[in-house]
Amino acid sequence: MVSQTTTPARVDAPPSTSPPLSAHAALPDHGPGELAALAARHGLTVSGARPRLPVYVRQLWGRRHFITAFATAKLTAQYSQAKLGQIWQLMTPLLNATVYYFIFGVLMQTKQGVNDFVPFLVTGVFIWTFTSNSITAGTRAISGNIGLVRALHFPRASLPIALALQQLQQLLFSLGALVLILLAFGQFPQVSWLLAVPALALQALFNTGVSMVFARLTARTPDIAQLMPFILRTWMYASGVMWSLDSRLAGDRVPYLAKLALEINPAAVYIDLMRFALIDSFHSTQLPPHVWAVATGWALVCGVGGFLYFWRAEESYGRG
Repeated sequence: MVSQTTTPARVDAPPSTSPPLSAHAALPDHGPGELAALAARHGLTVSGARPRLPVYVRQLWGRRHFITAFATAKLTAQYSQAKLGQIWQLMTPLLNATVYYFIFGVLMQTKQGVNDFVPFLVTGVFIWTFTSNSITAGTRAISGNIGLVRALHFPRASLPIALALQQLQQLLFSLGALVLILLAFGQFPQVSWLLAVPALALQALFNTGVSMVFARLTARTPDIAQLMPFILRTWMYASGVMWSLDSRLAGDRVPYLAKLALEINPAAVYIDLMRFALIDSFHSTQLPPHVWAVATGWALVCGVGGFLYFWRAEESYGRG
């Protein structure tokens, strides 16, 4: 007997009226506002975005040890290839002072009418070098460390601040030679020498602010760095490094506006304050009016203003 196996009839499903799902259709469609809210809810931020100012300041404070270590390392490595090493930190300003003494003091006779010309000149050279080197270092703060800027995320203001701190460390190291020169020419420690501390503090704040301005400018326009030697040389001649501005501006030979601009010239102000603090024969009558107010004003305007100006471009450094 042969058994027969029956195959069940196939039941066809009714055709679907909905379109087939695609990969794009399966994902919800978020608008820009919803995506921003979603990122904020999960703590996500734009990479490289400029933080708010209070957050930025806290980030800088958190990296204070890096700033100090970076400045010290740069100072140590500055003359590492020279046989005399760190002695060049003293020799460079002293050699400059020697050249200026021969050219301006001897050949051009600018020492006439200036008491204690050697302490006067050496103090001016050391204090001017502090400002000049700080600004020059600032022009290379971003462009000279572009690999570090592109590789790591950190507050970019750390770099110009560290380089300005390096120049302050170098000045403090060089002040030992300045003190020896002052002693050799009869300038002995007095209470007025304490005034050098606030004068240098104000100058350091001013230098840092200006270096941050040029750090941002040269990060966008590198050619500015090529102009800086000419700008700084002109500024030096207008700052009374090699001669007394007080004697040159006496009388009515200089127009009032030009005289005012030279008197409130920040480099000249800080140089005069240091001369007043360290040299007996440099009297308060040789200082411009309201000199401490002018020095404080320059420090605050350039220090705070330079920091804000640099911070405004935080997200642009290292790009392009």
